[in-house]
Amino acid sequence: MHLIFLATSLVCVLSPWLHPSLASSASQGVEDKVERDAVSALLKQQATAAPATDNTTHHAAEHAITYPSRLIYYLNEDSESTHHDLNTHAKNQATADQTVHLAQASFQLEAFGSRFVLDLTLNNDLLSSDYVEIHYENGKPVLSKGGEHCYYHGQVRGSSNSHVALSTCNGLHGMFDDGVHAYLIEPLHQAHLIDTAARPHKIKRAASILSSLSSEEQVYEDGEEDLFSELNELSWLRSRKKRAMPRSVFEEMKYLEIMIVSDHSMYKRHKNKQHTKNFAKSVVNLVDGIFKDQLHTRVVLVALEIWTDKDQIPIGVKPLEMLRDFSKYRQQSIKLHADSVQLLSNVTFHYRRSSAAYFGGMCSVSRGVGVNEYGTTSSMFVSLSQSLAQNLGVQWDPAAKRKECGCVNSWSGCIMEDTGVQHPQRFSKCSISDYREFLLKGGGSCLFNRPTKLFEVAHCGNGYVEVGEECDCGLRSDCHKGCCKKCSLANGAHCSDGPCCNVTCLFYPRGYSCRYAVNDCDISETCTGDSGQCPPNLHKQDGYMCQVNQGRCYTGECKTRENQCKYIWGSKAGSSEKFCYEKLNTEGTEKGNCGKDGDRWIQCSKHDVFCGYLLCTNVGRTPRIGMMKGDITPTSFNHQGNVIQCTGAHVLLDDDTDLGYVEDGTPCGPSMMCLDHKCLPIQSLNMSTCPIGPNGQVCSAHGVCNNEATCTCDATWAGTDCSMPDPPKETDITTTEETKGPSATNLIIGSIAGAILVAAIVLGGTGWGFKLSLLNGVVRATAQTQRNAQREKPGPFCCLQPLWHGWPHPPGWQGSDPTTPAAIAACFTDLKCEEAALRPQRPGHLTQGEATVEDGLLRGFLSWLPDSWTALTAADFFGIRFT
Repeated sequence: MHLIFLATSLVCVLSPWLHPSLASSASQGVEDKVERDAVSALLKQQATAAPATDNTTHHAAEHAITYPSRLIYYLNEDSESTHHDLNTHAKNQATADQTVHLAQASFQLEAFGSRFVLDLTLNNDLLSSDYVEIHYENGKPVLSKGGEHCYYHGQVRGSSNSHVALSTCNGLHGMFDDGVHAYLIEPLHQAHLIDTAARPHKIKRAASILSSLSSEEQVYEDGEEDLFSELNELSWLRSRKKRAMPRSVFEEMKYLEIMIVSDHSMYKRHKNKQHTKNFAKSVVNLVDGIFKDQLHTRVVLVALEIWTDKDQIPIGVKPLEMLRDFSKYRQQSIKLHADSVQLLSNVTFHYRRSSAAYFGGMCSVSRGVGVNEYGTTSSMFVSLSQSLAQNLGVQWDPAAKRKECGCVNSWSGCIMEDTGVQHPQRFSKCSISDYREFLLKGGGSCLFNRPTKLFEVAHCGNGYVEVGEECDCGLRSDCHKGCCKKCSLANGAHCSDGPCCNVTCLFYPRGYSCRYAVNDCDISETCTGDSGQCPPNLHKQDGYMCQVNQGRCYTGECKTRENQCKYIWGSKAGSSEKFCYEKLNTEGTEKGNCGKDGDRWIQCSKHDVFCGYLLCTNVGRTPRIGMMKGDITPTSFNHQGNVIQCTGAHVLLDDDTDLGYVEDGTPCGPSMMCLDHKCLPIQSLNMSTCPIGPNGQVCSAHGVCNNEATCTCDATWAGTDCSMPDPPKETDITTTEETKGPSATNLIIGSIAGAILVAAIVLGGTGWGFKLSLLNGVVRATAQTQRNAQREKPGPFCCLQPLWHGWPHPPGWQGSDPTTPAAIAACFTDLKCEEAALRPQRPGHLTQGEATVEDGLLRGFLSWLPDSWTALTAADFFGIRFT
């Protein structure tokens, strides 16, 4: 009880000086109540009109006809007026050959007894600056740069918990969600339409993304940092606010660059190139809205190809055959860069799903593809979302796990539901977990490079730093640090956003970890010291050893037979002994082989036995991924006095990939790895070599060769071959303005010192106690550095540097000896601080009883500390001993 009272008191007393993320939490309860009241009010206003109803299910979708209007300001008027012309063409077009749409627009419509005002902003992340459009004339491709951009995101006015994704090229196409219901809207096609007349639109209402969440699911949404935190973080850190550690790969915004190919049947359906383009862009715009909000991933269209003359591959009703043919077409004919290429076709598949894609194929030229059958804009965005999710390693949600995955609403459901639902609008907890697992395994490395936007006209507030701008953090709600004002950096600020920009608007020092390595084959990215952005995500070149020399790196993942067995059958499974592979895979039977030729099993040569049929132990009845084709093939042997299990199965993914064989990249001998069921030398990969240093070693043995065939150097080395010593430097930042009134430095230092003193009193009263000499040293050191702060005006955390002397390395530390002043400065701050005269020393040895009991007490003020301090326990921080 004492601890609870203390923690509550500290938050209340110190809240005026806390980081905004903490200070705002005190008012969260009031805001939540207001939001709940607003939702209740909206529920009471529903449909006084009598909308049409689809009675095919008890969760009925409601239809209505509406006549939207655009809200504009007329000359000498201060209020908005309605206008029936919905087009958003900008006046004074910059070029005659390319239509430019307004940066912002608002629309009003009435339906189901409610009035909606949609405030929209042009989605500048939709099309990249390299965006091209391709069509065919006389069998030859014709390429053009740019294209019409009329695709918007926004909100329902008066509802902060709302989302809108619409296109305005030809009426309003898309969807919006007011937090209570989701609405799909599209224009009714009329042969004779008068320009000045209001245009009728069909609108359909379904359950909202948010209102369909049960209370249990809402807890999951609120605490999603638990799910997305790195696996190696301490358990209590997983519930910390997001700024506590460098952002995880899930939390960091990613950019999926997509190319769309519309086949000849799609072109004929839409009758001309422009309508075909608009349809594809509308679908991608809807997908981007879902992925941005739920997966922290933007979907950016880099190219659009239309087969105007004829189809370039055979088009049929069997999607898996189309998928294989389309993969070959991409490899042979598409030279443009894209993370995934998706085919849209007007055919109807003879298949239980509306799309097919290679599972986990994102970033691969051969497997980063998908094929999708035709539907309306709203249904095709679901198909494309499913296809891209498959590329991102997201499995289908089985009906048996509907409650576990959080898909309890049988009408709106979830995007990856196996049974199919009418209007899915969100990814389930299982889907998000799958995506997280895909990223943590090293997948999706291509998603971390941010493309540039489409138009060169500078626009403050679009999130891109353009000509004449010093910064652009996006919407006002995203500019939470106060570093950027009207696209100009605040006085004294060096940056405004990004993982390498700290809360004081200054660059983190060179070597500070901004993106942790997720496995042995990944590379931890560090800040450069002169940018707020984290460098591109790279991984080790294929062939590096991993997992204590048990595996080989391949496409950013550590490949072993052990890992593959666990991935298919669960954590209790493992790879069978070598005897199983040597005995069974040479026989060429169902229980052991190197593939199939027609109806005949292929025998493995002795050289290739470890690249054939995958044999595991502790196999369950059903795999955790994919579906079994046939039965499990259990075999056991009495070998050297022990009974060993040799069990396999053909486990198929939707793209027909058989997981029952050892994966490419898996080691099969010294300097050997599996490729297409063959055990080949690593040299056969024909990889580009990294620079050789003067000592004759790759990257001078002071770095690793990455997937771009360049050296990523260790923290204290530099140069293209990592041969140049480059120790971290102390950052010298001078202050140009005099402090007016009580400084933030003094307030925070005082708060920390006060928290330490109060904690000491409470802990002493409960019999735990501090070492008083250490506490006195802490207080004296704090006071001394406060005086230093007044002289040099450093950042608020310099006062805590002396406490670190002689203590363990912080998480992610890659510098030199942390006990030196230079190393301390480089690790914890980019400001120069004098050392305190009195430095408390950590006890030489900690007993097992010195643990983390007081971690919860420290969470409140640890949120102010530099990220590198957040893994400290109470024992580390105060030298507490429990007696």
